[in-house]
Amino acid sequence: MKDFDLSITICSWNTVDDLRACLASLSEIRSEANFEVIVVDNNSEDASPTMVAEEFPWVRLEAMKVNLGFVEGQNHAAAIRKGRHVLPLNSDTVVHPGAIKGLVEYLEANPEVAVVAPMLLNPDGSLQFSCRRFPNPLAALFRNTLLGRLFPNNRFTKEYLMQDWNHEGPREVDWVSGAALLVRDTFVEENGLFDPNFVMFCEDVDLCFQAWKKGKKVIYLPELQITHAIGRSTDKAPNRMIGRFHRSMYLFYCKNIVPSMNPIIRPFAMAMAGSALLARASLFVVRNKFDGIKRRFSKA
Repeated sequence: MKDFDLSITICSWNTVDDLRACLASLSEIRSEANFEVIVVDNNSEDASPTMVAEEFPWVRLEAMKVNLGFVEGQNHAAAIRKGRHVLPLNSDTVVHPGAIKGLVEYLEANPEVAVVAPMLLNPDGSLQFSCRRFPNPLAALFRNTLLGRLFPNNRFTKEYLMQDWNHEGPREVDWVSGAALLVRDTFVEENGLFDPNFVMFCEDVDLCFQAWKKGKKVIYLPELQITHAIGRSTDKAPNRMIGRFHRSMYLFYCKNIVPSMNPIIRPFAMAMAGSALLARASLFVVRNKFDGIKRRFSKA
């Protein structure tokens, strides 16, 4: 028997100000639902653990001596939780009143649902496209690339980001962002939370893929809202994150897409996907370096 209805698990690395704002927002809604909060600090150097211990003594703090990475940190929190369901939450979020309560109530009322998520908003209040269709090669070809700049209204990006929908009312979706999603306890017990092979990125896509594969649903509830400032930790090492993201995309493809192919074409498909993702990642790194050079010259 668990002590709480859910555990909100936060994995943080050098995001002290964002983490403070996130925990403050959770402090305001502690009466809304029976939850605990676990913060796994990945060996931050910005006094995050001290801030949590001093300002939020009701939070369970796991101060790591090494950086476990996002996925391993979240899995660690899920393993030691005292709540039934698990709600991984990014440290750069601010939870709006009613969001946690609404997610729990929906999950409890719909046993066929394994994952339920709120609408995510950008800090300026605009919609963040946090529910999406599963990745496909054409979307990757146009998403954040030169082709995408040349054809910004292409249907492949719009379909992938679900920009062809008004984001009003509950809806079954392929996958939702791992920045904030509630996962049913039985699914976690049977399958684990995140596949540790992903380390960082695409773990949320894979989680939702596994849910659908096992006959469970993934639901997006836009009436419940959380603000999310994207990439506060990952922006600290952009080129390394580009590499990790594309490796994770390749892992997702090999784990979930390739097995359904004819065995004869699997090696060819894996080689093609690896080459395409490597080329895409290389272009992003080169662009970042070029932008950095431009910024240095502009300041000179």
